[in-house]
Amino acid sequence: MSKHMRLRDFSSFVRTTDRSDILFNFLLHEVEHADRATAIILNTFDELEQTALDAMRAILPLPVYTIGPLNSLTEQLVSQEGDLAGIRSSLWREDQSCLKWLQGREPRSVVYVNYGSVTTMSKQELVEFAWGLANCGYDFLWIVRNDLVKGDAAVLPPEFLEATKGRCLLASWCEQEAVMQHEAVGAFLTHCGWNSMMEGLSAGVPMLCWPFFAEQQTNCRYACMEWGVGVEVGDDVRREVVEARIREVMGGGEVGREMRRRAAEWKEVASRSTAQPGGRSLANLESLLKDVLK
Repeated sequence: MSKHMRLRDFSSFVRTTDRSDILFNFLLHEVEHADRATAIILNTFDELEQTALDAMRAILPLPVYTIGPLNSLTEQLVSQEGDLAGIRSSLWREDQSCLKWLQGREPRSVVYVNYGSVTTMSKQELVEFAWGLANCGYDFLWIVRNDLVKGDAAVLPPEFLEATKGRCLLASWCEQEAVMQHEAVGAFLTHCGWNSMMEGLSAGVPMLCWPFFAEQQTNCRYACMEWGVGVEVGDDVRREVVEARIREVMGGGEVGREMRRRAAEWKEVASRSTAQPGGRSLANLESLLKDVLK
């Protein structure tokens, strides 16, 4: 566990004060019964979470297979020309205009914003994020789901739309992995869901972190304090903070340079873990398949 952990960095499922909370009890049940499993399969790679993995392997009397990042592993194993190439796991229809919009833009000039498929926010938070993005001066691609605002439609102020005309694209969803691998993307404003974290690390993109629930607070803390690829926006969303964090990550100062350096290092490590031949995650997948087929 990170030595920098605060109470607020633990999963929201275990910070409840309600002993009968459904999600708390579900998590407790799964942990208590983990040793009954034949094996544990994790979408991560050893170098990223070595201390936690060592602790799990010391406690649990069963194999722990790390086979991540799954997005990179899939690229290695699935031919982009074959029948499986078109299969997607997205919960939303992808807007193909996003990649076209990125074409021709300068390297590392665009902020990509996506809060995942289930995160919601208040109207005020939406407005604060909007003006933070507008005032930062950088181009941005913002994924705004119809249900992003709790109990209401995600409607942005007309003044914001006018102020950002020509340098922003708003879309309902996109092919995230392809977007993040595009050279124009310089930062990722994220809810810190695990799939997004894996895709961001695989692409070598620094992150602006605004965790919502579940393990996302923990992911945020690790990204910021252990892996060196993230900065926190904070729970109380304010436009001036959003603007400052974006400038910090995208700019040419020491913080931005160091985050880009660390992100590039993790990209290389993630790539090696799934490389053919010799990648550790790839070897773990092969061992898993052999054990299943015994």
